[in-house]
Amino acid sequence: MKKWILTLGLLLTAALVMAGCGGKKSEPASSPAASQAAGGGKTITVDAKNFEFDQKEIKVKKGETVTITLKNSQGNHGLKIEGYDKEVKGNESVTFTADQAGEFKFECSIMCGAGHKDMVGTLIVEG
Repeated sequence: MKKWILTLGLLLTAALVMAGCGGKKSEPASSPAASQAAGGGKTITVDAKNFEFDQKEIKVKKGETVTITLKNSQGNHGLKIEGYDKEVKGNESVTFTADQAGEFKFECSIMCGAGHKDMVGTLIVEG
């Protein structure tokens, strides 16, 4: 009986890990996913899929109001920006002022499976 419960637990865990990130091919990073918002801000949609964000780089200007929306096409993901202490979870948005120039790593903040560590990118704030 204990072996059966352990086996079932392992199978459920494996299924959850595999469901964390799906398996569709992403659009090229050059797709038009950013637009100017009213009031001089920038709205960016990042699509999260099987162990990757569709954008590896996001460029904004210092002082700009930035809204990032994370779309989870496959799996359950989050996007955390180091240095700005901002995080957005799937199918939600976060808005902040890009008040620090430089390059800031962003990564998936929800463990989503074997390729989780590959879900990274860079926010570039041009001063």
